[in-house]
Amino acid sequence: MNYLKLSIYTLLFTVLFVSCKHHEEARRPISQASGTFMKKSADRNKKLVASEEDVIKKIIKSNPKVKYYATRKGYWLSYDEKNLTDTQSPKKGDIAYFNLEIKDIEGKIIYSEAELGPQTYYVDKEDIMMGLRDGIKLMHKNETVNFLFPSHIAYGYHGDNKKIGTNQSLICTVTLRNFVPDPNAITATNTSNTAKPALKPVNSKPAAPTKKDTLTP
Repeated sequence: MNYLKLSIYTLLFTVLFVSCKHHEEARRPISQASGTFMKKSADRNKKLVASEEDVIKKIIKSNPKVKYYATRKGYWLSYDEKNLTDTQSPKKGDIAYFNLEIKDIEGKIIYSEAELGPQTYYVDKEDIMMGLRDGIKLMHKNETVNFLFPSHIAYGYHGDNKKIGTNQSLICTVTLRNFVPDPNAITATNTSNTAKPALKPVNSKPAAPTKKDTLTP
């Protein structure tokens, strides 16, 4: 009887041990696969960025009469109209008024200026295309600039779910008509800086004794 119990316990222990071992081993490939997937994804992104930059560089090379400027954010720009007089550029909190035309990298119009209409943008306070968000802050009033944006600072993998497709590089032509400080922000600042009335100094002299009312007993 004891031998039978011992055999049963041994069998159960063996089954549990094997089951746990298989369960632990089954987790390893998931982690490894996840790491492999991330690495492959990063490699694909690097190749995509390099490929798009090569196309943009070929465009720049094919237009030797146009002066292009490379930016630290990984896009390029050229000027149709340059303002050499003004030195001020839009900063966070300003309201920028501009016109915009969007083309594909071959120069075909996706959204015309007339279709998009006049644009109003609260600088760094609204969610717009990453490239434009940075590029507008480099402009001066009344300038017209052509921006060459790789897809990763344009609309990326998802596009705009309308006319702009997946991983599509763009040429954006921007005319900055004007920019002004946000009047609401100015009002709030002035309100917070309003001087409070000075407190009257405490009178160090003892208070004069109150005269007794003759009508009061």
